[in-house]
Amino acid sequence: MVNNHQDKSKKGLEGTALDLPINRHANLKSAISDDDFTNLLAHIKSSKTPAVINYGASWCRVCSQILPAFCRLSNNYPKLTFVYADIDECPETTQHIRYTPTFQFYRNGEKVDEMYGTGEERLHDRLWLHS
Repeated sequence: MVNNHQDKSKKGLEGTALDLPINRHANLKSAISDDDFTNLLAHIKSSKTPAVINYGASWCRVCSQILPAFCRLSNNYPKLTFVYADIDECPETTQHIRYTPTFQFYRNGEKVDEMYGTGEERLHDRLWLHS
């Protein structure tokens, strides 16, 4: 018997059941809990490293369409930190998110931009702008 449901023990990027590009620069992180997300966000704010957070959900078709591009683009911007946060795995720390996907851009520890929806070219342009 074949089980087509995604493995619930896997979380974050692994829990999406998508075939995602390999990250070559160790700059792609996945928040798998509220505590994990809080720690990642604190690191972003204290390190002053430019970053982008992708808020998505495993059940969101649009999120699944842009996530491979998000992962692929992480290889093009090695000085940016990329974070994927599933709103169902981080419910307390992502309760302010109203639309998925939402992308938030950080520079010098402060949120400087936000983008809703998809569009690989739009995302690429924002990453270029904030890198």
